[in-house]
Amino acid sequence: MADPSKTEKATPKRREEARSRGQVAKSTDLNGAGVLLAGLIGVLAVAPTVVHDSGSAMQLIFSDIARPHNVTTAAGLNGLMKVVATTLLATVGPIAALCIVAGLLLNYLQVGLRFTPGAIKPKFSGLNPINGFKNLFSSRTTVNLVKDLAKVIVVGALVALALIPDLTHLGASVGTAPADLGSLMESGVQSIVFRAVAAYLVIGVADYIWQRRRFEQSLKMTKQEVRDEVRQRDLPPEVKRAIRRRQYQQARARMMAAIPGADVVVTNPTHYAVALEYDRDNPAPVVVAKGKDHVAMQIRRIAEEHGIPIYPDPPLARELYRTVELDQMIPAELYAAVAQVLAFVYRLAARKRVGV
Repeated sequence: MADPSKTEKATPKRREEARSRGQVAKSTDLNGAGVLLAGLIGVLAVAPTVVHDSGSAMQLIFSDIARPHNVTTAAGLNGLMKVVATTLLATVGPIAALCIVAGLLLNYLQVGLRFTPGAIKPKFSGLNPINGFKNLFSSRTTVNLVKDLAKVIVVGALVALALIPDLTHLGASVGTAPADLGSLMESGVQSIVFRAVAAYLVIGVADYIWQRRRFEQSLKMTKQEVRDEVRQRDLPPEVKRAIRRRQYQQARARMMAAIPGADVVVTNPTHYAVALEYDRDNPAPVVVAKGKDHVAMQIRRIAEEHGIPIYPDPPLARELYRTVELDQMIPAELYAAVAQVLAFVYRLAARKRVGV
């Protein structure tokens, strides 16, 4: 549901940041419809060539198969493979090339041409089964399901309306020679396919408009966010540096204040330290503090002052520091390693309770 306080259009900076993360307005339905139309045009354009070349290739292949000595040698098999490859290249190649060009062109028209590494960066949070289960019942999944059902119903209805009047003609074509059957059905098949493609194009355009509107809504900003951005843009460079330094100091102070609530600090004894907190309401532990070198020493010192267990595990500490951001849950691939750390902490706490 949209935030009612976000009433302002996105600024260029907000749009640029979204684009760098790979967030753009794009309709896969429009791409699919365009590629389907391009393929249909390609088939109609090269249909005579496809029929002629395919027939010639089949005659050649069957005549060779009728003489087994022609296909039991390496030279004979190579000849057959060459005929198949050449025929596919001459018949399917132009259609495939047209579909590829149409797909690239539609992508370019929708999102432009720009490489965004952030969009292809792996996100291990996507491996979390809890989040995956929640996504099955999200509003976005429901909307996509309704859209897919609507596409099937609309396209299926149009195809049925075009096909039902021709059923009597199909019955009368029983016994027609194969060579005549193709020309007899050509006009009917073209009518059905063009209607399906036209319906798919209308759906694709409507989906693009909806995706565009939804994208614009997601980028909207509050009045305060717009004012803050304008103020940041107009500030001198030295003031911006001072603000960033202050923000860093505040974030670091909040991080250090969270360490006493941690369950364990995983360390590479001299370089890295990562504090983990496990709340049973969450499916996995959360990183509440992390640092290297001087910051890692401070994390260990605060942990010792508050009796937080320190667990040396250099590979795990480096991996946690590298892959998990503050206030994020650990990824699924580290569950087993962190579970061993938490088991050690719980055993240590149990011993303290019984006075061992």
